[in-house]
Amino acid sequence: MTAPDPDGLLAEQLLRLTRRVHRIQKRHLERRELGITPAQSRLLRTLAHYASPPRMADLAERLEVVPRAVTTLVDGLEASGKVRRVPDPANRRVIRIELTDEGRAALRELHAARRSAAEEILAPLGEEQREVLGRLLDTLIDGTAATR
Repeated sequence: MTAPDPDGLLAEQLLRLTRRVHRIQKRHLERRELGITPAQSRLLRTLAHYASPPRMADLAERLEVVPRAVTTLVDGLEASGKVRRVPDPANRRVIRIELTDEGRAALRELHAARRSAAEEILAPLGEEQREVLGRLLDTLIDGTAATR
């Protein structure tokens, strides 16, 4: 008989939770009928973190995807009026991507959808359990040992 593999079980639980989070977020996005894919949502959220409009290469690097993938996402978001391509004031050959007012409104809706999805996911946990989970997740995100 093989001994149980606790790390294997934890890995499986983590993967199952990740899939559940994605399903629930997708459902909350679809309810709001924004017509935005999860990948487009990620691009909009990333774009919002820049102080000034980034180049597509900057977005590709930050998203850890190939530039062609960003082009496809920007094409779709531009067609729906959520972003626009603008020339760089210092170098007209460089194109930058900026959020439109419609994109900012969509971003607010996306944040609300993500928050309601998180509330649904965390509903079974009490306040203390949420605090513990938050600390554990911080440890996993940072990749450093927890301090006691």
